[in-house]
Amino acid sequence: MAVPAFAQGASTASLGGIVPVAVVIGAGGFALFAVTVLRTLLRDGRLAQRQARGQIADLRALVDDYENLIGGSRELTVIWPEQPGTPPRLLGQAAAVLPPGRQPQSVLNFDTWLSGSEADNLAQLVEKLRVEGRPFNASVKALDGRLIRATGWLAGGGAALRLRPAFLQPDADLTEPLAGNDRSSVLALLQNSNGPAFLRDGAERLVFANQPYLDLCESLGKPVNPEAPAELLDAKQLRTHLAQCRASTEPVRQKVSLGKGGDFELVEVPVAEGRAGYLNPLSGSEAGEPSFAHIAGIIDALATPIAIFNARRELIQFNPAYAALWDLDRKFLTPGLDERAILDKLRTEGMLPSQVDYHTWRAKHLESYTRKAPFEADPWHLPDGRTIKVISAPAGSQGGVIYVFEDLTERLELESANKAMTNVQRETINSLSEAVAVFGTNGRLALSNPRLSALWKLPMNTLGANPHIDQIADASAQVLPDGAKIWSDLKRNIIDLNPTRTDKAGRIERTDGRLLDYATTRLPDGQTMMTFLDVTESASYSKVLKERNDALVTADRLKDAFVENVSYELRSPLTNIIGFADLLAGTEGDSLNERQKAYIEYIRASSVTLGVLIDNILDLASVDAGIAELNPEPLSVQGLIDKARAGLSASFPEVSGNSTNLVVEVEPNLPEFIADGTRIVQVLYNLLSNAARFSPPGGEIRLSVSHRADRMLFIIEDEGPGLTDELRSAILSRLDTPSAGGRLRGAGLGLSIVRTFVNLHGGTISAQQREPRGSRITVNLPRDSALAGVAE
Repeated sequence: MAVPAFAQGASTASLGGIVPVAVVIGAGGFALFAVTVLRTLLRDGRLAQRQARGQIADLRALVDDYENLIGGSRELTVIWPEQPGTPPRLLGQAAAVLPPGRQPQSVLNFDTWLSGSEADNLAQLVEKLRVEGRPFNASVKALDGRLIRATGWLAGGGAALRLRPAFLQPDADLTEPLAGNDRSSVLALLQNSNGPAFLRDGAERLVFANQPYLDLCESLGKPVNPEAPAELLDAKQLRTHLAQCRASTEPVRQKVSLGKGGDFELVEVPVAEGRAGYLNPLSGSEAGEPSFAHIAGIIDALATPIAIFNARRELIQFNPAYAALWDLDRKFLTPGLDERAILDKLRTEGMLPSQVDYHTWRAKHLESYTRKAPFEADPWHLPDGRTIKVISAPAGSQGGVIYVFEDLTERLELESANKAMTNVQRETINSLSEAVAVFGTNGRLALSNPRLSALWKLPMNTLGANPHIDQIADASAQVLPDGAKIWSDLKRNIIDLNPTRTDKAGRIERTDGRLLDYATTRLPDGQTMMTFLDVTESASYSKVLKERNDALVTADRLKDAFVENVSYELRSPLTNIIGFADLLAGTEGDSLNERQKAYIEYIRASSVTLGVLIDNILDLASVDAGIAELNPEPLSVQGLIDKARAGLSASFPEVSGNSTNLVVEVEPNLPEFIADGTRIVQVLYNLLSNAARFSPPGGEIRLSVSHRADRMLFIIEDEGPGLTDELRSAILSRLDTPSAGGRLRGAGLGLSIVRTFVNLHGGTISAQQREPRGSRITVNLPRDSALAGVAE
């Protein structure tokens, strides 16, 4: 059927509009469905989370219950998680295993609560558990003697270790636990017993023995058969013992001796279908071992550390010094304590010598139980610096060891100090220039130095053999003609044993020309020390010096006599010259021409200078003789200067004639000056005349006087050539200074007079160089020389 064209266009348009609507409706429906599904999933997830939290809480509560259960039991569990690096967890009571006061974490330090061998064994088992996955079940003995059961097993990907005290401890009495139990319980008790234990059937035959029992059989050389254990008693003892057991329904106890196996208490208890028995080791006193009770008080009173162990290495006696030496608590040192436990504890606390292989060292130390004679081991050098000597000796016929310890620390320090001091003394003696010889009371040489060999020409090997003095005399006679005689004379002083003898000294003159001073000294220990000193050269020097000194004394005496005689002999003609010169200048002056007048003035000046020199010589002689005295009196400073100026004008006419300028400066209001006026004038005159000698024509000489506190200062300055070494030394000596550049000579003697008189007044004199020319001399005197009281 044909469709109109209009109808066809309308159908196509309707289909194009429906498609988008359908897509929108489909998307909305899908979104609604997705939301519905998502809400359902969220609701289910929250429900699952609530259920998981509940399960986790239940598991946590269950874990807490288990931990509380484990924590309440007398055991300690260590759990290593699977994750590497995670620290282990500790559950339970640490006090059940560790000594009181220890932290739970210290349980993994096996050395702190187990002996060395037990700690190593447990550490190996734990390592195999964690590395190789090998579970284990073992027993270890703690340092306090308790038996600890250790069980290791795998826990998931980790590992766990459980530690608990054994049900049967080594010292437990099995009598009550065995009685009244069935056969399986009895076997369990005997199996876990640490000591030898066995079970008999109704026919009194051994049907069971634990491992310690079998080990004891092996040590005694008996057959080892777990199915048919051997009897430990001989036939006669066994019959007697079994008869006692048949006659009693109570436990039977009997002491038995098994030779090298030790002494035990044999206990048999009636049980169901037979009898069970065990052996308790006896201590030394119980087993009839040698008892040290009778000397216990003596051992305790000794300051030497002593410890006694029986043949089983069990402690039976010690004194307080032993406990103090090792800083051990007496509660720890209980009788029966194994020496190995003591050594392990000392090693743990760092009290034993440091050893690379401790177990080998301990085994070597324990060899003392096999020795039959006393033995001294190598000293123990402890980490704390002490050195201990250890001596071991057999304790008796039954075995055992007595240890004697000695602290050598102080003795070694004293020996070291004494050795060092001896070396210092020997080096000191060897470095002496004197020859030293020490002889013992037997006359033999005990000590000498190389100088003795050189001085007496004796070989060192001869002196090193400690020869007798007679041998020294013989050896000396071979190199010195009078050597034997000299040593024979010295022998009397050496072998003299008289307690009242005194030290002696003297001089020996040998035929070879050497002079020796010797001294004999008695030492506190009875020995005799002799010293020899070669004084040949010094004696020669002394002789020369003595001869020279005698010559100087003689020359000085002649000088004094010469000066005294010459001075007085010169004064008389000099007085005549001065008198005639004054007469000519005064009465005949008008009849003399100028040249003659100048000659007369030179005669007068030279005569005055000569008179001054004679006075200086006499003054120095009086000072040297020690008879010079001061006459202190109040003085006028200006008057002193005028007198010195007058003397200068007489000696140097050119000074008054203004050839040389003399400038005087006196400080006004000077305090009173007390001194010897004559001496002070001489001081000023000599200083001014010295300045005039060395000043150029027309040069200025300045005299300044001032005071400072209680001192008077006189300063003389000139414009001469300056202060030379000769002038400086002239102040300190009596030498003349002919080459100092002055116009006249005699300055040295004048300056010596100045120094002498200044010192007599208690003053000082100093000289300084002026710039650019000249010198400055300062005289410093006390204002009151009478109070100074100084006289050289």
